[in-house]
Amino acid sequence: MNPWKGLRGLPREVWLVCASTLVNRLGTMALPFLVLYLTEGRRWTPGEAGFGMMVYGAGALAAGPFSGRLADRLGHVQVLKASLWSSGTLLLLLPLATTKPLLFALIFLWAGLTQAFWPSAMALLADLAPPEQRKAVYALHRLAVNLGMAVGPAVGGFIAHRSYTWVFWTDGLSTLAGAALLGLLLKTPPRPSPHQDQARGASPWRDRHLAFLLLPFVPLLMVFFQIEGTLPLWVVRDLSLGSRFYGLLFTVNTLIIVALEVSLNLAMARWPHGRQLFVGALCLASGFGLTAWATGRTTLILTTVIWTFGEMILFPAMSDAVATLAPPDRRGEYMGLLSLCFAAGLALGPWLGVLAYAKAGPRAVWLSAFGIALGAGLLLARFRTPRGQPLQSAG
Repeated sequence: MNPWKGLRGLPREVWLVCASTLVNRLGTMALPFLVLYLTEGRRWTPGEAGFGMMVYGAGALAAGPFSGRLADRLGHVQVLKASLWSSGTLLLLLPLATTKPLLFALIFLWAGLTQAFWPSAMALLADLAPPEQRKAVYALHRLAVNLGMAVGPAVGGFIAHRSYTWVFWTDGLSTLAGAALLGLLLKTPPRPSPHQDQARGASPWRDRHLAFLLLPFVPLLMVFFQIEGTLPLWVVRDLSLGSRFYGLLFTVNTLIIVALEVSLNLAMARWPHGRQLFVGALCLASGFGLTAWATGRTTLILTTVIWTFGEMILFPAMSDAVATLAPPDRRGEYMGLLSLCFAAGLALGPWLGVLAYAKAGPRAVWLSAFGIALGAGLLLARFRTPRGQPLQSAG
């Protein structure tokens, strides 16, 4: 049985956007190795490295409220291209920074420019296909992201073993290649007419259903982003399993996603959003909680499998729930707020996790992660789609 059969019949432009994303993601390795770069390459303390991750998250947070609105006003394609070109260039410059203030400033800018990618891409994909194909479109995009992530961090582990500078340069070059592919092959869709632009839906900032959905999602993301905060310290520093094995965990994670996510989400297509969100949160809680006892390669791979199922269930369900709530002409802003939640989780999760790691120890971090994720999942289980909108995704 073909696990990707739900992707047939998608528009050519959707495939081009996803191909650009794949090229970009094949070189994604700078962010997963940022903590190790700062602690091993720059010889910073874990606390300073955690602050560096917080600076990245703060840059993404600063851009979050504007990136989606900018995409709706200027055009999703234009903002998407600008994000790729500028963030790729900045990655080439970042390892050349010689002082901490300059490096922090470049990390902040890199985060903000990267942040503009996600609401533009998600809104553009929705523009390029009819509503009944939305789930398949988002599944294809995540497939492209995760195919790239199957390669990028694993290759990054080998590159980091020799040169952290080339980790950033490889990431930057792949981002620029993705921008070039997008610019050469994708034509800009027509802009909305001025009349359409004036008749805009309600602001997402006043949508109570969206707030109920997104507020519990932030602590879940804080737990999830321990993969870029405390997990590398646990694997590389405490367990002495090496950066290459840490990169291999990303490969295990991504290969499972590539093989199972499309069919798993199609099987859950008629589940209410609340049920799917709770199951995803429960898997995430269990995987990270059990990491407290994962001290060898086999047990770490097993816990990675568990939280990977949480990621596969939770993230597509959340994207689809937000898309269901969003008016068509506010799609970029709604997706921008979802992207803002990711930025908040990335800003707070690794930073607080590393601080707790240094003060209370790794097992306290993993057990706390279990409680936080489970509590957030219980709240999300109560989410109901407003009357007049579908209970499950179209697809």
